[in-house]
Amino acid sequence: MILPTFAADKNKEENIPESIKHFQMSHLTTEKKASIFAEFGGKATNTGSIEGQVALLTERIAHISKHLQANKKDYSTHRGLMQMVGQRKRLLTYMQKTNLQGYRALIEKLGLRK
Repeated sequence: MILPTFAADKNKEENIPESIKHFQMSHLTTEKKASIFAEFGGKATNTGSIEGQVALLTERIAHISKHLQANKKDYSTHRGLMQMVGQRKRLLTYMQKTNLQGYRALIEKLGLRK
């Protein structure tokens, strides 16, 4: 089945003003998530690995921290950031108990501890 295309669909990206274009784009695309899981979890489909989850949370935390520097009164996003930091802390604590060498390697690779 062939769907008709309209001229408005072809120029959809061009009609969006630059000032609001960044609001519609997700900062973590599917390809970027797959590359994070491939780098830290072994392969792109291994989304349950602790290393991949911690790396993804670290990426999201860094992005939201940058957002909060510009929007200091965004309290709901701040609460979400604190939840993500707590989740990452719990995952790292679990990893430290079960796989100490992997924990140390992940901390070094992500640059979390000084």
